[in-house]
Amino acid sequence: MPKLKTKSSTKGRFTITGSGKLRRGHAKHRHNLSKQAKKVRRSHRGLSVMDKTNSPAVKRWMPYI
Repeated sequence: MPKLKTKSSTKGRFTITGSGKLRRGHAKHRHNLSKQAKKVRRSHRGLSVMDKTNSPAVKRWMPYI
């Protein structure tokens, strides 16, 4: 059985928690932040847990992580 390759883009975008859930960063938090409301800027800090409907697809891209 050949080794499976990890999709390169997923290495830096997702991490797996101890319970197996995926953590992801928020979009729209790179530039032009002065146009956004303060509430949006605060809520986009840190990481959040990915929805369980999208997790299986991303886990297929990361077979060994």
